[in-house]
Amino acid sequence: MRSLKEFRKTELVIEKSRFIACVYRVKNLDDVNRYLKEVKEKYSDANHYCYAYIIDDLKKSSDDGEPGGTAGVPIMEILLKNDLNFVLCVVTRYFGGIKLGASGLVRAYAKACKMAITDNTVELIPGQEITFTTDYQTMNSIDYFLKDYQYSKEYLDKVKYTVYIPNSLVPSLNKFKIDVITCSDTLIENRDS
Repeated sequence: MRSLKEFRKTELVIEKSRFIACVYRVKNLDDVNRYLKEVKEKYSDANHYCYAYIIDDLKKSSDDGEPGGTAGVPIMEILLKNDLNFVLCVVTRYFGGIKLGASGLVRAYAKACKMAITDNTVELIPGQEITFTTDYQTMNSIDYFLKDYQYSKEYLDKVKYTVYIPNSLVPSLNKFKIDVITCSDTLIENRDS
């Protein structure tokens, strides 16, 4: 399974119609709704906002007024073909005055989506989101141990960390002097791919 490395926006012009593809990494429907709202506000004068998203088993696509199956479905097919998860692709269209026909629309929406995800994916592997505290003397050792992984920390009476690490590293983290607050399964980027 793969997801996006980062947000990306690409643009494609076909027969004077402008297709703007924006891809986002999303965690839930709140993210999807927020990004859809942002796109509609940013391109408020556009004709169509077609999209597809995948969040685990939750999948949806929308043609937003384009002929049935000519926009959302081709976007979804590109996402599925690339084994993507936790992803939203919105393709905004400004109509250029020349009709593209059903097959032309399918090709245009698929190409716009593909442009936005090309060289922009990363493998996801099983991991843990762990929140813990430790003393200040252990902080430098933990920072070094986590240097290749995503984490954040807060400076309180103890140092509070939230880390995202592969399952294979959890036993090594437990060797440090830490007090675990929460621990949950998640998917994380494979840094070895």
